Parts: sequence; C-alpha cells; structure tokens
Amino acid sequence: MKIICIGRNYVDHAKELNNPLPENPLFFMKPDTALLIRNRPFYIPDFSNEIHYETELVIKISKNGKNIQEKFAGNYYDKITLGIDFTARDLQKKCKEKGHPWEIAKAFDNSAPISTFIPLSELHNPKEIKFHMDLNGNTVQNGSSKDMIFSFEKVISYVSQFIYLKMGDMIFTGTPAGVGKVGIGDRITAYLEDRKMLDFMIK
Repeated sequence: MKIICIGRNYVDHAKELNNPLPENPLFFMKPDTALLIRNRPFYIPDFSNEIHYETELVIKISKNGKNIQEKFAGNYYDKITLGIDFTARDLQKKCKEKGHPWEIAKAFDNSAPISTFIPLSELHNPKEIKFHMDLNGNTVQNGSSKDMIFSFEKVISYVSQFIYLKMGDMIFTGTPAGVGKVGIGDRITAYLEDRKMLDFMIK
C-alpha cells in the first residue's frame, strides 16, 4: 500500500504559500507509518515548532493499473475519505532554501490522519465534493473537488505514468487555502459534505 500526495492542487493554496502554479501534478510519497487511524490523538513531534494542518480529499485505488488513460481513470477508484497532511513547515522551509528533498517535513510518523473510506455512490454529488475542517469549532478550511487544478482522473493518469498503482493505494489530492498551525490542546474536526469524518485532539 502506497500513500501518494498531490501538492499545489488548489490555486488559492498555492497563492497563500507564494508558490507558482504547477503545469502537471506535483506528487510526493508518505510511508505507511504516516497513517493515523481511528481518530487517535496526534502528538506534536519534538523536531518541529510549526506543524501545519492540510485537509484533503483522499481517494482509494480500486484496481491495479499502469499508464492509465485519463478517460478510463474513473474506473480505478470508487471510495473516498478525508485526511490531514500534517507538515512540519519550519523544516520544509529550510529544505526548500537548500534545495533539499523535504520528506522529513511531510513523511514523518503519524503525519497522515485518515478517516474511514465511504463509497462515492453515497455522496450527494460526486462531481462536486464539498468538505471543510474546523479547528476548535471554527471553520478554517473550505474546499470542493471542482476547484482542484487537476481532477482525480488527471492525477491518476499522470501518477500512473511513473508508478504502478495497486489496489488499496491512497492518493491525497491536495488542500485548499486556510492551512495553519496546530498546538497542544487543539481539536480538529473535518466533514465530507455533512458527514463528520475526523474528530481528534492535538497533544
């Protein structure tokens, strides 16, 4: 099982971090040890003073494929959920300044809290999937799949040119604007349409 993450897939998020818009999907990987399930608490690691939340739609690959054409990519996923791409922003900034890879800022243990997957068929409108995240009861991120620069199908098609996709692989599809820092005692809740998917504490 692979965790594939797409960066800069919403215009407003790229702008808030002063990043240029990509011409093709940007992706990086997280190991399976990054997963944090069952709404277990997230413990802020000792190596960072600036952990940011990034709420994302996550799709699950439903069958194996390589070099998948975009027009057929819709046949390769049928479930979705919400996840948080926790980022050590201070470490990421240092890595970027030096031109180094920044996996230490993205791929650390428990950096990918994730909820239970649900069938796409249970959504009100699979072509316009709305989601939001609350921090301590206040909405800080609002997103919709229609605002993604690269669609699920485009992402699957592009990534599959380089990586063989297998059943059970997860793709974090990018975050909208509104990312920010978490601190000890914070509570994160995240909703897919009107369904609460995540509800956990920061410790």
